[in-house]
Amino acid sequence: MNRAIIANGVLIAALAASSGCGHTSQDRAVSGAGIGAGAGAIIGAVTGLSVLEGAVLGALGGSLTGAMTNSSQINMGEPAWKSSSRAAPAAPAPVANTDMQRAISDLQARLAARGYQPGPIDGKVGAQTRAAIRAYQKDRGMPVDGQITQALVASLNS
Repeated sequence: MNRAIIANGVLIAALAASSGCGHTSQDRAVSGAGIGAGAGAIIGAVTGLSVLEGAVLGALGGSLTGAMTNSSQINMGEPAWKSSSRAAPAAPAPVANTDMQRAISDLQARLAARGYQPGPIDGKVGAQTRAAIRAYQKDRGMPVDGQITQALVASLNS
């Protein structure tokens, strides 16, 4: 049993050593501990160790490896918890907004050309545009919901 524990410890340390993330030894110790714990849990599950024992040994091996190295020995980049990937989603592309505004402006112009009052032709669906859509839908026997649908657009284009 002692050989299995030692072999697993060496394997876990090797896995953790190859996975240290960060520019500081503290970052490498934390990332090594996390990765080592995960690898150790897997090894513990398939060997004579328990999952918990494997995770503890892996975390210990990974954290020690990270703490005792410098960035020239192990540095796999910025740790995930320090990356800016969790920043707010980027705003939609201006082109998409511009295309949508043009389409709505076109719809408003078509409603106005047919005698409906959509309000200002500004590419924004406001209360007046919705009222004009409902009136158009009612006059054409369409479901009256004030929504821009393919049926509405097709009718206005004919």
